[in-house]
Amino acid sequence: MKIRFCEHNKGKNKVVKRLHEQFPKLDVRIKDCVGKCGPCHKTPFALVDGKTICGIDSEDLYGKIVKEMGK
Repeated sequence: MKIRFCEHNKGKNKVVKRLHEQFPKLDVRIKDCVGKCGPCHKTPFALVDGKTICGIDSEDLYGKIVKEMGK
């Protein structure tokens, strides 16, 4: 599974760190803009196997990513 974080994601560092700690073999990277963050860089975005995930804050984003991984 690949997880890519938009470089504009304000909560990316915290979420990436937690994902690396909990799932060390997971392919998690910070990449260029995912192209869907628009003018508001306050909303975190990530791509999980190509599917856009959006959360209000980093804790919410982390939960949504882990839930998506369980599908």
